[in-house]
Amino acid sequence: MPDELAHLIRQKLPDAAVETVDRTGTRDHYNVRVRSQAFSGMPLMDQHRLVYAALDAALKDGRLHAIEIKTEHQG
Repeated sequence: MPDELAHLIRQKLPDAAVETVDRTGTRDHYNVRVRSQAFSGMPLMDQHRLVYAALDAALKDGRLHAIEIKTEHQG
């Protein structure tokens, strides 16, 4: 699942550097850190919306139950 999460995020943000940590060992609760140039000048809420949009299908079908997002501008 960590590779799948990174792949989904990179579909929306191709330059993204993605780090994932399984918080519970159940493979459905993750901390995700995403660094991307696309975040430049973008409010934090919009950065998080982009990541949530990338993971929407995984959240809706239950592959992903909970996620904590940290975003950073990569530059």
